[in-house]
Parts: sequence; C-alpha cells; structure tokens
Amino acid sequence: MKKTKIIATIGPASQEEEILKGLILNGMNVARINLTHASHEFCKDIIQKIRKLNEKYHTHVSIMLDTKGPDVIVGKFENGSAYLNTGDKIRIYMNDLLGDSTKFSVSYPYLINDVKVNDTIKVSDGLIELQVLDKGHDYLLCEVIIGGFIENHKGVNVIGTKLSMPFLSPEDEEDIKFAHEAEVDFLALTHVSCVEDVLEVNDVLINLGDDHIAIIPKIENERAVDAIDEIIDISDGVMIARGDLGVELPFERVPGIQKSIINKCHRVGKVSIVATEMMSSMENAARPTRAEVSDVASAVADGVDAVMLSGETTIGKYPVETIDVMTKIIETAEHEVNYYELVDKAYRTEKQDTTGSIAYSVVDCASRLKACAIVTPTMSGYTSRKISRFRPSCPIIALSPDEKTVQNLTIYYGIYPELIKPIKSFDEMMEKSTTMAKQLVGAENGDRIVVTGGYPMKQVKHTNFMKIEDL
Repeated sequence: MKKTKIIATIGPASQEEEILKGLILNGMNVARINLTHASHEFCKDIIQKIRKLNEKYHTHVSIMLDTKGPDVIVGKFENGSAYLNTGDKIRIYMNDLLGDSTKFSVSYPYLINDVKVNDTIKVSDGLIELQVLDKGHDYLLCEVIIGGFIENHKGVNVIGTKLSMPFLSPEDEEDIKFAHEAEVDFLALTHVSCVEDVLEVNDVLINLGDDHIAIIPKIENERAVDAIDEIIDISDGVMIARGDLGVELPFERVPGIQKSIINKCHRVGKVSIVATEMMSSMENAARPTRAEVSDVASAVADGVDAVMLSGETTIGKYPVETIDVMTKIIETAEHEVNYYELVDKAYRTEKQDTTGSIAYSVVDCASRLKACAIVTPTMSGYTSRKISRFRPSCPIIALSPDEKTVQNLTIYYGIYPELIKPIKSFDEMMEKSTTMAKQLVGAENGDRIVVTGGYPMKQVKHTNFMKIEDL
C-alpha cells in the first residue's frame, strides 16, 4: 500500500467511466480537472462518475479543480499551429485574429501596456523565446530568439514582469462558486504571486460559507518563491508547478526549489505536491524513461505528499498504464525512504502539546514494534494529519463519521481514510480499528497495530490516548 498519493488530471483520454475505473483501481487518489480547458458541464460529468465509482468500489477518490487565474494564452492559428523561424520578426496583436508564422494574438489586451522594449516573452512552456523590439498601436514587434512550432492556446510568460491584470477575474469567481456548489475537495490556484492572492480566494470561500474546500496555491514564478513561507503559512498546502516555474526561472534552479518547498511543507505539516512532466514520455510510450523513474523516486525520497500527472492522463495514449507504473515506482521507492530522518526532522519542529507529543510517540512505537498500521479514529482529521507529518513507515487508517473529513484526508501522505458510523464506546472503537486494519492492510492474527485518537470523539478536541493492540 503506497503512502505517497497520486493526483491524475482528467481529460479527453480519461473521461470515460471505464478508464476512470482503471485509474482508481490502479492507484489514483485525487482526480484533478483544469478549468482552463474544461467546462462546468465536463466537470459535472466527471464528478458524477468519480462519486459513482467511489460508491461502487468503496474508494474515496477526491476532486481537485484548478482555477484559470491571471493566465495569458495565444489565440488560434491557421491549421492549429505555425512555425516561427529563429531570427524572424513577428507581431503580437492585442486584438483577436488568426495567427500564422508572422503574427498571432493574445488573450490579454493590456499586455502592450505591461511589457517594455527588450523584455523577454516565452511561449509554449518556454520552448519559444521572443524579445520585444518595439511597440505599435495595437501590437508588439518581436524578434524570434528561439524558434519552433507554436499551437493554439499555448501559455505566454513575460519574464521578470508582474502583469497588472487582477488575480481573480469574474470568471474565476464563478468557477469558485461552482466548486463550492459541486462540493469539491481541493482548489488549486493558478499563477499565485503573493499572500494577498490566496487571501482573496479565501475571502470568496468565507462569503460562500465554505469551510471544506482546501486551498492549494501553485508555485509558478519567482515572486511566489520569494513569498513561499507566508504562502505556505496561510494555505493547506502548495503545488510545485515545475512547468511555468522552469520558464520563469532558470531551469537549473527548479530541483533545489522543489526540495526546499517539500522540506518547508513537511516542517509545518502542510501538503506538498510535485507536478509537471513526471512521466511525460508515457503520453506516447508504454513505459517511462529511466530519468522519469528517478524523478518520481527522488520526490518520494524527499517525503512529498503527492505527485501529479497532467498530459499523461489527459491526452496520453496510456492513462491507466501510467498510473499503474507510477504506483509501482512509488511503492518500490518507499522501501528506500529514511523514515527515521523524516520523523526526526518533524520532531525537532513540533509544538510541545499533547497531540504532537502523542503523535510522535505513536510513530516511534509503530516503527520500533514494526506495527502493520496506525489507526486513528477522528472527527476532524487533525490527529491523522499530525501523524502524517511524522511520516510513519506503515499506513495510517483514519476512521471518521464525517464524509468531508474523509475526502479531505485522501491527499495526505500515508493516510487511508474510511467512512464509519459514529462510535459510541471505547470497546467499539478498538473493535472497529481491528476490523479495518484486517480489511484494508491485510492484518492477521499475531500482527500489531497502534490505535490513537481522542475519546469521547465528540467531546474531546485533542488526542488523549494511544493503545498498542496485538491481533
């Protein structure tokens, strides 16, 4: 049973129920839908299918939506693409028009006001690089520094420049309202630059009366990297979106930033997600490259909560096979993780309170006694998240009567949540813990589990017991 979670982005290649079933049964923990490319109707269809499959197969795959954010994209081209030759001159128009090898348009009409002569503009994940030579009435005149194919609706990055467009557009606010009404579990925020961007979304959720949706800012530019401590502090976790990050910053800096952010999240008990091109060769091939295998394994060794797939499962030829391969890589890599180092790192920064002290003791005992599982009956999920922070070597089975708590815990390292009926006595709690350990991790007579939580569950707001149970 893997502890590092898998987020899979759903698109044309994975929208059919049979494919979604394959993704779930092979290890997908969170289904992500990118609202930049998906309509509300598409989202409703996928959410309905995921929940139907969850009910049928007794799984708890949760839902993540990505906001569009202050994104700039190119318009359409004749035949869907054009080739830009290095050294050629090209015009970028502020008004919509059909592009070719000499011109194209962008979605943001005020780009001409924000950029300066000699600014660098990158397109298509940084594969194409342009330099601004001059400004016309409604266009930018640029030189193609690095040429290549450019396709419809590819992203545009102005390096080193913060655009004046608002973080949340009216369309974004409608998308957040939709996410609230659809009762999704996570909201990933695109192109966050500062703490105020996150607080703006939080205010929208407060006004909607939504205290369930977890906020996950995407770290995609240097301004977000500079403000990372403050962003982590007010968020439920962060996504290291290496695509735009590697365009905005020198790509050689990305691995160090990734490790640093994973470490920062681990120290404060927030979710960390590594995304972009983890298994991109499997969009067209039935197996990954050795470098991709090492990339996934390295993130696992660093103690990341979740790894994410994008094009591999949205447009790739092998979406189910990609999940299966990634699961195998994770499970193998987790055998090599230095769990003592991870628990020591967490312990040195843990608050000296009752729940933190018991959580550390639970993980330490589970490791020393080679327990097959830690079981945490919980109302809010707080105890389970605390234990997850200490990165135990065995799975954490979180038992909760609250469905929203169960869905929210799916993304955390090592936690496998289960929905149960309210527990009325301590004996019932221990009996249920034993039963679920046998059912979920195949515990047998002679095995050992560690049970911890707060009892009575509805009256105690902190963890107050730990029990070692021999089956």
